[in-house]
Amino acid sequence: MPGGRLTQQERQQIALGLADGLAYAEIARRLDRPTSTVTREVMRNGGPTAYRSDLAHRATEHRARRKQATSRDPKAPVRADGRDTEAVREFEEVFTTVLIQSGTPKMMARVMACLCLTDSGSLTASELVRHLQVSPASISKAIAFLDSQGLVRRERDERRRERYVVDDDIWYQSMMASARAALQIVETARQGVGVLGSGTPAGARLEGIARFLEFVSESTARAAEQARGILSAKPATTTPETAAPETAAPETTTPETTTPDAAAP
Repeated sequence: MPGGRLTQQERQQIALGLADGLAYAEIARRLDRPTSTVTREVMRNGGPTAYRSDLAHRATEHRARRKQATSRDPKAPVRADGRDTEAVREFEEVFTTVLIQSGTPKMMARVMACLCLTDSGSLTASELVRHLQVSPASISKAIAFLDSQGLVRRERDERRRERYVVDDDIWYQSMMASARAALQIVETARQGVGVLGSGTPAGARLEGIARFLEFVSESTARAAEQARGILSAKPATTTPETAAPETAAPETTTPETTTPDAAAP
């Protein structure tokens, strides 16, 4: 973190700022810290509604000790991809917290984050158990939930092991599942209007819910279809050989001046 690790007093100020409803940028300004530092600190430690300064401080000290032990251990595994192991682990915690705050149950969020952060986009049950240090039953339950939401799929590898896969269009599938779920509520609400009567306050309330969710569902599905291509688009890579030359300034054309010889009589 720029300026060194956050102190316990700074974490207490962050907790007070969150309790007062301050934005991350305002809390950061009062601490004279980058906004990204405060955002990362909060999201890594439970999010804005569950952040506790004492727990956050202890968690940071634990991570620091673990990192030191890893760096001292000559037998500690080195990532084949060359990435910073601790940085990846910390980001996984942040990503998991964000998924939890969006409504994903904790174990399902942990599995989802784990899958999304792999280059292959797939892992076996045993690999998930080993990485997350949980029971096979926990993984099985999480996968069943994610599969029911269209967020993962199952396939068999060459060794006939079941692998769990997140596809590139996972968020498209998630948005479409959300749109379908909203339509189910629409249909149910309309049934309620028929039971309660369209002229009653309760019937009018249900009709309003149905119209609102119907509009949201249709808008979500339409936007997801329009944006689906973004998920599979690869970022353009620019190399010195393929880089576009600098754009030259446009030539300015000056009007021809008429000389005395060319002048009309």
